[in-house]
Amino acid sequence: MGNPLSLCIVALDPLLEAGAVSALSGNPDIALVRPEERADVAVVIVDRVGHQELDLVAATGTGPHRPAVIVIASDLSPAEAADAINAGARGLLRRHELDADRLARTVRTVAGGDCTVPPDLIDGLLDQRTEVDAYPGVRGRRPEWGLDERERAVLRMVADGRETDEIAQELCYSPRTVTTVVRDITQRFRLRNRAHAVAYALRTGLL
Repeated sequence: MGNPLSLCIVALDPLLEAGAVSALSGNPDIALVRPEERADVAVVIVDRVGHQELDLVAATGTGPHRPAVIVIASDLSPAEAADAINAGARGLLRRHELDADRLARTVRTVAGGDCTVPPDLIDGLLDQRTEVDAYPGVRGRRPEWGLDERERAVLRMVADGRETDEIAQELCYSPRTVTTVVRDITQRFRLRNRAHAVAYALRTGLL
């Protein structure tokens, strides 16, 4: 087992912060630190997703240590999810769906460079058209070319945290085809890896 992931919790409501600290304090893979200390992951807990909360997400993710950001909200509509992603969130969770194991898995996922959103939000995100330069740290132009249906289907499942073999089985492709689709997307948009591809597609409205 490697070193534990450092994690800070940021919340406008002290009661929400205390609950998250309690849920994670017994996990040996996670070391809780203060918000001003260096953290691999920051969990931002909000009741709603409004302008103040989005500013907090953006400020947290673009701070000195630039942690991967998870947003936990009481509820999330597709539009709110798109806004949170556009502000820099790499993981989204609803409070009523949350338990200690799921939160710990999400922390590990975003720390490893992947993105994760509730599956029921993925299709709704397709209808959102976010502005990629709305918040600090999110820069660039909307691409003038998009994804075909096969590429969108593969990236939807990647965003849901599915492995290559699972995607291949469900979509009736070979694992090599799935790998090729992801590689083609990353090369076309000059992205680093599949996690970067998901984040880019979500932020620019391609997915």
